[in-house]
Amino acid sequence: MLLAIDIGNSNISVGLFDKDRELKFLSSIDTDSRKTADQISIDLMNIFALYHYDLHDVTGAIFSSVVPPMNFMMSKALTRLLGKTPMEVGPGIRTGLNIRMENHNQLGADLVANAVAALAKYPAPIVLIDMGTATTISYISSRKTYEGGLMFPGVYLSLDALSEHTAQLPDISLQHPKNLIGKNTEDCMKNGIVYGTAGMLDGIIDRIRTMLGNEEPTIVATGTPAPVIVRHCRNQVIYDKYLLMEGLLEIYDKNS
Repeated sequence: MLLAIDIGNSNISVGLFDKDRELKFLSSIDTDSRKTADQISIDLMNIFALYHYDLHDVTGAIFSSVVPPMNFMMSKALTRLLGKTPMEVGPGIRTGLNIRMENHNQLGADLVANAVAALAKYPAPIVLIDMGTATTISYISSRKTYEGGLMFPGVYLSLDALSEHTAQLPDISLQHPKNLIGKNTEDCMKNGIVYGTAGMLDGIIDRIRTMLGNEEPTIVATGTPAPVIVRHCRNQVIYDKYLLMEGLLEIYDKNS
């Protein structure tokens, strides 16, 4: 079995693949860069106990991270639990992805994994939307090259900023709006963030379409808020919940 982990700014995603490349579970814990290797080990042991799997059946591990302070402790925890050093997505790892960024090292490991999986599953060109702490839109050309992208504050970050920097606006959860026009403060906030984000995505997708001319891109979205947002986009957007985990699996296979 392969243990795949992504360390994001807000959450750590933990997935387990069996020998047939089937994802057996996908779990999530809070990101806390203060945790020691022992604390991370306990978190992972508890996840395996929760889903009734045995850590001793894990034959390999790979992780990606956009939180560098956690990398050493994660590697130490996995080495202690599994008896072998995990693979870390970063410089020196073969991905098969041609990147045309000015500085390759500035491209997040999660975006690399997403792009690798998207190219394996969908026809290029691809507009790839990753909705996490930040919302990132990546453009992968018909030559299967990562050309670059756009980045702006994520849905939850925007909601938190709205609540924290105003005196009378409450904290709200992300839900599907009932109507376009809200009739109370909570609905106005909810509708604004959902339809506003969907409209922004549509606008950027339309601009990319104009840039491409006759080429028709595949539009793929992933990330926790994505199923709520893309439902209200006017463009056809494929929601792929497990894209990042499948990308880590692809990268592990290329290097094992």
